[in-house]
Amino acid sequence: MTLLTPIQRFDYAFSTLCLCHRFNIPLAKISRIVSRTGDGHLYAMIGLLIWWGDQQHGDSFILYGLLMFLIELPLYWLLKNSFKRSRPVSLPSFIKPSDRYSLPSGHTAAAFMMAALISSFYPSYSEMVWLWASCIGFSRVLLGVHYLSDIVAGALLGFACFELASFIL
Repeated sequence: MTLLTPIQRFDYAFSTLCLCHRFNIPLAKISRIVSRTGDGHLYAMIGLLIWWGDQQHGDSFILYGLLMFLIELPLYWLLKNSFKRSRPVSLPSFIKPSDRYSLPSGHTAAAFMMAALISSFYPSYSEMVWLWASCIGFSRVLLGVHYLSDIVAGALLGFACFELASFIL
């Protein structure tokens, strides 16, 4: 028995609870919309709007954002291809994932990086962006492409990349 076996059992039970009920299809439709806000296009649009509209902080915001993603993307790829954790099987899946492995969740990592970045520059938006990032992560479970521990790992990765970028700059 390995250390991950209890986590894997919990993950499967939690995913089963989230995916195997009579409301899973309508919930998946909402989750797909939420998840798409974490595909990356919105991050670029937010960055460009802030760069263009905030003369005081726009350049710093873009610099931090680019550095975070420069740190996160190779780490994400390395972790995914090191852990090689299979995505949920024998459960409903409502989208086709962009890659084969599930740990960590890249959507969640990016969402938590952006939430940390926006919160640090614009604290009045903190509650909204942290809730949004959490919804993106949870939507990935409700779509059947990630386990809860993938989401936790993605959130930790995203926050760690924000902290590392803050340390560097």
